[in-house]
Amino acid sequence: MTTIDRNACRALILAPLGRDAPVAAALLREAGTGTIVCADIAHFSASLSDEICCAVVTEEALRDADLTDVAAWVATQPKWSDFPFIILTQRGGYPDRNPQPQTLVRTLGNVVFLERPFHPMTFVSVVATAQRGRYRQYEARARMEELHESEARLRTALTAGQLGQWELDLPPTEFTASAPTRAVFGWPASGPFTYGDFEARLHPDDRERAREAIRISIETRRDFAVECRCFWSDGTLRWVDLRARHVFDRRSRKARLVGVSSDITSRKTAEANLRRLNETLEAKVLERTAQLERAHRTVLEEIQQREHTEEVLRQVQKMEMIGQLTGGVAHDFNNLLMAVMGNLELLRKQIHDEKLARLVDGALRGASRGASLTQRLLAFARQQDLRIEPTHLGNLIRGMTDLLERSVGARIELEFELPAQLPLTLADANQVELALLNLVVNARDAMPDGGTVSIRVDEVQASGHPDLAAGDYVRVIVSDTGHGMNATTLSKAMEPFFTTKELGKGTGLGLSMAHGLALQLNGALRLESEEGRGTRVELWLPVTAQVPVGQAVAESMSNEGSAAPKGVTILLVDDDALICNSTAYLLEDLGHEVIEANSGASALEVLKNGRKVDLLITDYSMPGMTGIQLAYAARQLRPDLPVVMATGYADLPSGTSMDIVRLRKPYQQHQLVAEIAKALRLVRSG
Repeated sequence: MTTIDRNACRALILAPLGRDAPVAAALLREAGTGTIVCADIAHFSASLSDEICCAVVTEEALRDADLTDVAAWVATQPKWSDFPFIILTQRGGYPDRNPQPQTLVRTLGNVVFLERPFHPMTFVSVVATAQRGRYRQYEARARMEELHESEARLRTALTAGQLGQWELDLPPTEFTASAPTRAVFGWPASGPFTYGDFEARLHPDDRERAREAIRISIETRRDFAVECRCFWSDGTLRWVDLRARHVFDRRSRKARLVGVSSDITSRKTAEANLRRLNETLEAKVLERTAQLERAHRTVLEEIQQREHTEEVLRQVQKMEMIGQLTGGVAHDFNNLLMAVMGNLELLRKQIHDEKLARLVDGALRGASRGASLTQRLLAFARQQDLRIEPTHLGNLIRGMTDLLERSVGARIELEFELPAQLPLTLADANQVELALLNLVVNARDAMPDGGTVSIRVDEVQASGHPDLAAGDYVRVIVSDTGHGMNATTLSKAMEPFFTTKELGKGTGLGLSMAHGLALQLNGALRLESEEGRGTRVELWLPVTAQVPVGQAVAESMSNEGSAAPKGVTILLVDDDALICNSTAYLLEDLGHEVIEANSGASALEVLKNGRKVDLLITDYSMPGMTGIQLAYAARQLRPDLPVVMATGYADLPSGTSMDIVRLRKPYQQHQLVAEIAKALRLVRSG
């Protein structure tokens, strides 16, 4: 919430003639109000801001003055603001037939006319009244910010609780529902969803009960709560819990229900199963003790299944927490590597001593290996950069057969079952190849005395799987005849840095990287192993109907953006001084002129001052204003400005529709060249 500093809230004074300005400033200073005395109308309009409490202006300062900039500022005030102007007039200065006061009121809005001469106390009290009104506006701004923050917290709570929002005008007319509520009723996220559609989805036996609950809420103004069944378009029957508060709008004199919805199918199914089980048990007790024992065993099995499900949930939550921590560390490490690699690359160009050059090259290779390590960490955290395209997994594995055979050695037999007719799946071919190579190498290491590694690809359907959406999938199965894993090792196998290999023979990132890749591609990685009987790993990736883009087209687009002109004036924005300096040196080494800024606000000031800027390179994650927000604001000032976004995240936020070129951290000088050329080409072609 924005705090209000009453001592910092000053008044603007525009009185260019005589001693009006110093006299007014002295009176306000004695009353405890700070002032800014403006020399002319241009200085006055430039000094207007949201943090100024009021303005004191003499009528002669406005006579024949160009108020365009002042009127524009008044017109673009925030909703909470109504800036007060105090106009000091001469006695008889504005006769009734003179339209000047009406013109000023229309132009400036909140205007108070104070006729001179006046008593000093009158002047101070008028300014104090304007100040109090301004403070109330600041308080309104704070309340609005609190409201926005509360709404954000509510959205977070609804998301965390897997709840959907809905509203219904009373009597039932207009019905609005959020995407989660639509999903509960099996309705598309876009398009109209009326009250009639809502009732049509309800089970016929529950429809009247829902209407009755609404009628009672209307008559008694009580809260609404009902559990009912609904049919999806495919005939699936689901249970929905609807709860709402009865809200009455005194202004419109209308009432409505504002509530949440949740899918309680699982709970209802469990209750029904338990009810049927109890009924069966009661009947069996009357018949035979043996049947009671069988029912008892069934209950024990259900309890065991529930315990297993709870254990799986705890494991998923633990992996998610580790992934968030790992992703954060990797992003910070990316920033450190960015500065190291950039400085080393520039240092390498300045060194002519062969020994020192080898040392710098070694440091660069070490930094590159660190960058590769962060990519594996980001893969586990599902934040890596992917080049996703339609891929035939059978052909992909055939193409890496020689690599796999060389990797496993002569003592391991490779078996392939790769059907020619397979649907395509959306994947990053390089990352999938790396994941498969890691899986095969793990299988090889599990068979020190030799054995068989089988790689099989098939098409399967998923429905009712807790970790997969229903639909068609391509499944890659890698199995071996090695020593396998016990239950303890299996439960930790996909955690980053966990390995059973000797020190220095494994990073412990192979399975965790494959796990993160599968989740990022909307698939799953499943691991089965039994000590002494080998291991089976399944990689599930969803089927796609997209058509692959031709390689020639991709290469042509890449070549078009590979050469960048020199002498470009670049505005570089990064809140990390170490990275900003390193990148500036890289750009200057390429022959570009660099303007550095450490925040989005300072970058906008550069653009507003009219300095020549051919290209904007900005970091995405910055305090106060993100790179995306800066890009939108910069395009408001300069619509054709090319933008390059430097980020270590896999994707820009959803809803980003601007033609922004993304530069993945850590980057090197040749990558800067390519992305600068691409950004300039996009603007020229646009």
